[in-house]
Order: sequence, then structure tokens, then C-alpha cells
Amino acid sequence: MKAKSKKILLILLLFCCALSGYFLWLSLRPVEIVAVHEDGNYSSVLVKNFPFTDKGKINWWLQNKDMLKMRYGIPKPASYGGYDITFWNFGSGYKKEDKYDRICFQDMTTDEKCIEKDAIFSVDKSTNSGTVFTVYNGDNYRLDKNDKVVKINEE
Repeated sequence: MKAKSKKILLILLLFCCALSGYFLWLSLRPVEIVAVHEDGNYSSVLVKNFPFTDKGKINWWLQNKDMLKMRYGIPKPASYGGYDITFWNFGSGYKKEDKYDRICFQDMTTDEKCIEKDAIFSVDKSTNSGTVFTVYNGDNYRLDKNDKVVKINEE
């Protein structure tokens, strides 16, 4: 092998190691819950560092649903038992209501009470469908009768 080929191979190997290390670091950062806003049985959870993968998001919910109930009192089911929780990317923080595609939280009294509509994940429970997970820019899943996560379009 020529010296030039070895150098190129070494550079590619270093680049791949650096890229792998970066993605490992991203995946190991803890999820930060910035705020929780409620409107009846609908809850909006503003987060930073949410997992990237569908499996990571669902596993995070399954591992943290009890903590969310204890710390934030969510979900708050309606009288029929259903609830909706949407996890939003907090992004660059709260903004004014001057842009078209923002979600605003009426439980805040400040002018800056809106965020960009960047839904990451949602958990919906209903009597007909059971617990359904929506992974935005991904697929939909549900919990079956044995609490196994099943992709909806593969049933």
C-alpha cells in the first residue's frame, strides 16, 4: 500500500471515529424538560435533547411516564380515560405571537409565550385505540394487549 493511500485511509478512519463519538455524545445527553403546559386532558411538554430514534423516544416515555406523573401531574385523563401529550422541541425558546406557525400557551401572561411548531413525539390514549405513539417524521406505534410496542402499519 502506498503512503498516500495509507494517509487517506487514516484520515477517513479518524473522521468516522470523530463522527461516531459525536453521535454517541448526542445520544447520551439527558432529556431536559423545560416546561409543561396543560389544557384539560391535553399536555404540551417542551423539551431539549430528546432521543433521535423512534425506539429511543418510545423507550424514554416508558421509562419516564411515572416520573412525569409524579413531578408534573401528567397525563391528566379526561372522564373517559383518554389523554394527549405532545413533546415539542423547545428550540430557541419562547417567542412573541407574531409568526403564523407557532403554538402559544394561554396559561402564560407574558408576551413571549409561543414556540415554533416542532412536534417531536406524542402519546395519545383512547378507549378505541389504546395507547398510540406518534413519532413525527417517523412511524406510528401502539401498545398491544401485552404491553408490547407494535408498529401500526405492520399489523
